[in-house]
Amino acid sequence: MLKQLTIALLFTATVAPQSPTGTGPHPRKVEGNTITSTSDPAARIELLNTPLYVGSDHWILYGFSHCELHAFVQADTQKKVKRLYWVQFESYLPTRPELHHTYDSPRHAQINGLDFCVDTWVEPTGEHIKPGSEVEHIHKLLEFHGYKLPSAMMSVRLVHLLDPQKRKELMFIYSENVASTGLTASELRSGGTAHDQWSKIERGLIERAKKAIAIHPLSTQ
Repeated sequence: MLKQLTIALLFTATVAPQSPTGTGPHPRKVEGNTITSTSDPAARIELLNTPLYVGSDHWILYGFSHCELHAFVQADTQKKVKRLYWVQFESYLPTRPELHHTYDSPRHAQINGLDFCVDTWVEPTGEHIKPGSEVEHIHKLLEFHGYKLPSAMMSVRLVHLLDPQKRKELMFIYSENVASTGLTASELRSGGTAHDQWSKIERGLIERAKKAIAIHPLSTQ
C-alpha cells in the first residue's frame, strides 16, 4: 500500500508526467490546474474551481491517432470522484491522410472566442468501455492513482477543431456524479421516468462545463 501511494504521488507531482501506458514525457507541461501547450493549440488551458491534477496518458489510438489526455478531479477524502475534468489533445497520424474529425452535433458553445461542438450524455460509469479506447485509458489512469468513479455520471463534451482540415482537436469533457440530482441515470435517460427533467438539468450542466475551463492564447512575441 505504501509503495503504491509513493508511486501515485510521484506521478501527480512531476512537471512532465508519464503515465502507466505512456512511453516518455509528453510535450505539454502542467502546473497546478493549468496546462501549458506550445502548439495545437498554443495556449494556457486553465481548469477553474481548483480541481486536483491526477496525471496524464499518451498513446496511439487504434493505430491512427495520437492522443494525450490530462485528468483533474474534485473528490472526497476517500478519493471518490465528484467531478471529473478531462482535457485531451488529439491528431491523426501523417500516415492516415484520409482521416478527418466529424461531429454532427447542432449545438455549439463559445469559450474565450473559440467555437466548440457540444454533446451531452448520462450513463452508468461502466458502460461503453471499449478496449484501447480513451474511456478505458482514463479509467485506468484514475484507478492507478486510487480514485473511484461514482456508479453513474452525466457529462458534457466540448470539442474545438484546430485546423481547416479537421485533423486536430482539443477536447474537454466535464462530468458530475448523477447522484447530485437526486435521480439515477436510468431515470434521466430517454424512456426513463424522469427524462422530462433532463433538459433543465442538461442546460445547467453545460453552463457549469463552460465556466470550468479558460483558454488563454500564448503570446506570439
